[in-house]
Amino acid sequence: MRLLPVFILTIVLAASALAQQNLQVGQVAPDFSARTLDGQTVNLKDLQGKVVVLTFWSTRCAICHSEIPKLNQVVDRYKGKDVAFLALTMESDAKVNPYLRQNPFNYTIVPNGFGVVLKYANMTKDGGISMGFPSYFLINKQGSISLRAEGWDKSQNLDTQISRLLTE
Repeated sequence: MRLLPVFILTIVLAASALAQQNLQVGQVAPDFSARTLDGQTVNLKDLQGKVVVLTFWSTRCAICHSEIPKLNQVVDRYKGKDVAFLALTMESDAKVNPYLRQNPFNYTIVPNGFGVVLKYANMTKDGGISMGFPSYFLINKQGSISLRAEGWDKSQNLDTQISRLLTE
């Protein structure tokens, strides 16, 4: 009977430590499967062998709005190359579609991405989610995180890092 409280305490401490872990460069990117805006299923593991750019964004994010044209230029530079561009948002199709009619975003759009956000966001000590928008994760051909960034004007750095990863 005395082992049960020790066991429960061990589980609680392990869960707490896990909740505080944050993804770091060099770690394997968490796998996910999600439905794209056009109804296709995308699985991260199926993209292994390509450079993958994950961008977490929101239609309500002013920085995201200003970054989209720059990110579209990066997408255009890598057409036909082994690079996949995925834009994940927690918002629904109904919210995203009207926004995209006014603001084309050349990434593969993944709405309703809350589950994926949970895998990639930093977690606070009390178990809350901490992720700035936009946030970027660059995943190398082997499936590991090569770059993690968030905030204003990251397109040039993304471009440079994508180019570097394609030559590795």
